[in-house]
Amino acid sequence: MSALLSAVLRYRGFIIGSVKREFQTRYRTSMLGAAWLVLQPLAMILVYTVIFAGVMKSRMPGVQSTFGYSIYLCAGILTWGLFAEIVSRAQNVFVENANLLKKLSFPRIALPVIVTVSALVNFGIIFSLFTIFLILSGNFPGIPFVALIPLLVVQTIFAIGLGISLGVLNVFFRDVGQFMTIFLQFWFWFTPVVYPWHALPDEAKALVKFNPMADLIMGYQAILVNREWPDWSVVWPVLVAGLLLCAFGLYLFRRHAAEMVDEL
Repeated sequence: MSALLSAVLRYRGFIIGSVKREFQTRYRTSMLGAAWLVLQPLAMILVYTVIFAGVMKSRMPGVQSTFGYSIYLCAGILTWGLFAEIVSRAQNVFVENANLLKKLSFPRIALPVIVTVSALVNFGIIFSLFTIFLILSGNFPGIPFVALIPLLVVQTIFAIGLGISLGVLNVFFRDVGQFMTIFLQFWFWFTPVVYPWHALPDEAKALVKFNPMADLIMGYQAILVNREWPDWSVVWPVLVAGLLLCAFGLYLFRRHAAEMVDEL
């Protein structure tokens, strides 16, 4: 573990440079540039708001704000987007960079780190704009806002642990990536992002309790919509699961790192 961390620190210039190049390449040939970073989630939020706002307004008691449901959606969609981006890109990162792995000598663990940092930068830009909206509309949650930081840390640990595990497995079993792409779509709808948890029937609530992302998303919603502190008792199990996934992913990585290049 310490060897991997020291390798990441030694190659921090490579990691930072790669994140910069990725961001520039992604938007360099686009007329609107980085604006697409905001327009894509904004379009999704607008669609869901138009379709569900009237139905969900009556199912969100205690939320008086005109923008209550829109804030609820942003709290879920933006943070889910961060999770999905890390997992989706990490599971394919070794396969997509096969040529780079064969031609250059650098710590392979730098690739999922680059994916994670890039996703966090993108999220930081979008969420900063969302925070400005909260302040200007008078919906800033106050002191509980600081609780977003530990929630983001837990979510990132969980996402990167899952992503690295899937990334190594995907090198040897390509069906893993295909399956996970479909599974993430079901996972999204199994998480109370668009609908409130309390609107579910009791049988569905029991199942959702086994969804670690549901606990995190509801934590974000408690802060941003209800201006309350999240329930930390349900966050700790997600942190433990994330740490176990990180340990498992690093175990797979260290055991099969030498074989991955040959397999690719």
